[in-house]
Amino acid sequence: MITSAVGNLARLLPSRHDYAELRTSWRRDILAGVTVGVVALPLALAFGISSGVGAAAGLITAVVAGLVAAVFGGSHVQVSGPTGAMAVVLAPVVAQFGLPSVALVTVLAGVLVFAAGVTGLGRAVTFIPWPVIEGFTLGIAAIIFLQQVPAAVAQGAPAGTRTLSAAWDALVHIEWSSAAKTLGVVAVIAASMIALPRVHRGIPESLTAVVVATLAVAVFGISVASIGELPSRLPTPVLPHADAGALRTLVGAAVAIAALAAIESLLSARVAATMAPTGPYDPDRELVGQGLASITSGAFGGMPATGAIARTAVNVRSGARTRVSAIVHSLILLAVVYLATAPVSAIPLSALAGVLMVTSFRMISAGTIRKILRSTRSDALTFLLTAVITVCFDLIEAVEIGIVVAAFFALRGVARRSSVVREELPGPSKPGDEQIAMLRLDGAMFFGVAERISSAIIDTDHPHTSVVIIRMSQLGMLDATGAHTLAQICTELEARGITVIIKGVRHEHMELLTNVGVFESLRHENHLLDSLNEAISHARTHVARQPH
Repeated sequence: MITSAVGNLARLLPSRHDYAELRTSWRRDILAGVTVGVVALPLALAFGISSGVGAAAGLITAVVAGLVAAVFGGSHVQVSGPTGAMAVVLAPVVAQFGLPSVALVTVLAGVLVFAAGVTGLGRAVTFIPWPVIEGFTLGIAAIIFLQQVPAAVAQGAPAGTRTLSAAWDALVHIEWSSAAKTLGVVAVIAASMIALPRVHRGIPESLTAVVVATLAVAVFGISVASIGELPSRLPTPVLPHADAGALRTLVGAAVAIAALAAIESLLSARVAATMAPTGPYDPDRELVGQGLASITSGAFGGMPATGAIARTAVNVRSGARTRVSAIVHSLILLAVVYLATAPVSAIPLSALAGVLMVTSFRMISAGTIRKILRSTRSDALTFLLTAVITVCFDLIEAVEIGIVVAAFFALRGVARRSSVVREELPGPSKPGDEQIAMLRLDGAMFFGVAERISSAIIDTDHPHTSVVIIRMSQLGMLDATGAHTLAQICTELEARGITVIIKGVRHEHMELLTNVGVFESLRHENHLLDSLNEAISHARTHVARQPH
């Protein structure tokens, strides 16, 4: 047992195997890291501003959390940092509790994610249905776009205002003299990001677009708000002070942030595993790495980090094979902190808003939406409901409700495929066979269908039945409620003088049926049989004993 525990712990730690391909792939890894670093810079700044913690915190998170997650995470090609989904969740926390709360809630969330990885909860993400994931993604994309509307029209969003209402208010109270300038910057960004990939796919369109817009603003003397002063070095790490009152206040927000960090990171790692020829990822180690990344980010004054699907995809497409690419990405951003904060601070806020608006559209796959809407009505409803709740209410609630709705439809589908079929006895009919009811349980017998099966077995249309054969070999799923219902059925039938014979119990159901007392309710232990011929023969002997 101790050896197993040590082995599991070792699996969660960095090893030489993480860099097994480095000897042959180091050039590609470095080039990929530089490419991702260039792509990540405007996004890190934009998501920091969008979350309310500021551009500096977004940049620090990309540097610190990106480096820690690369070393300790469970994926060879995952790139981590600030993301749109995290910015959406963090913004109301900043509005409600203020900037000083960010460091503490970031560390708390990191501890929770780390604990989830150590305790082996990483594989739980596989239980999230595809329509829920896609609905969540669509909702996040809509929120990211709506969050940028005030900056795009030179309006400020009041703290604590919901994204949808803030965007609407900004459009209602628009001042065209100011908005024309910022909308022009947004248009330049959008046009550049759409056109540049058509010129050459190797051009980093988001950074190039930001540079073009920033130069245009400076050359033509356009008066628009810019990022402002940025730190020229990393701050000294300090763990936030945590008193009992602050912990009680922020624990709910920390749980929501931790849940989002875990879900988004594991989804991103799973997507990366399907794209890259670097083998599978370790979900538990990925959570350990992301937890440590957020803890470290909080100590340096950053925000919670997650795996970033867009940056990870760029990393894979750029040829990354080992963690060195994500490490290089963080070092590139670190060089920006120490060497290039002056030009970066001149970037217009509306330029970053434009980058995020285009990014939000790229998060949406029209083909995926069409597939879901054309699949089944239940999946389409789950997808739309998750997206709407994400936009109008809360991200974590949207995932929770989406999972519950998907589970309801799944159980209903299983229940509909479950049935009790009354069968004719095989072979030539013999006298007394009309007193034998042979019933076959198909599909599943669980809490959602047990009562219906009970009604079908105790059949008032056959009042002269003296023996019931219940065939269970075709029963695929059985839970405690179904087993308990079956025990009650057997007890009730035996109490009415009807002999119950159970045939073909599957091995995986034997222990459950024993524990809930199904076999105890039978008149004799010989009434549990494996062969259909034996069950019918035994039933006929009981009928033959009946008085005529």
